[in-house]
Amino acid sequence: MRGKCWKFGPDINTDLIIPARYLNTTDPQELAKHCMEDVDPAFAAKVGQGDIIVADKNFGCGSSREHAPISIKAAGVACVIAKSFARIFYRNAFNVGLLVIVCPEAFDAITEGDEVEVTAETGTIVNITKGTTYSAEPIPSFMQEIINHGGLMEYVASQHA
Repeated sequence: MRGKCWKFGPDINTDLIIPARYLNTTDPQELAKHCMEDVDPAFAAKVGQGDIIVADKNFGCGSSREHAPISIKAAGVACVIAKSFARIFYRNAFNVGLLVIVCPEAFDAITEGDEVEVTAETGTIVNITKGTTYSAEPIPSFMQEIINHGGLMEYVASQHA
């Protein structure tokens, strides 16, 4: 996957990702309209299909709401790269089919607006803009299958079809 990077600082909690005032809906497209709006009010209008979020440490901390990764995915973000993730957010992201990758080096080197290519199978992150490469842990094949199917429910359904 390849996309433009949007950069966020440390401790972006689930209420910053999708403010609680919008939790009265589970419609992904409605949630996408408000993704990250308390951090960057114009984010939902600027982000493009296939773009990538690059974040500092502890991304997705706070409550365990699945609305957070759903809103990110529905906004068009293909992948979130961070120094670290809150554990429940990390799991929820895979459950809804959003690729998340831990790579501290990438956060430190990538600038907002850089074009980046991510290969989950190898854990390779290439900054096309700067001509640099970073290494993350590869995503295990069974987790890649969950992502490829669009999330855990879709993956399970495909196994019983």
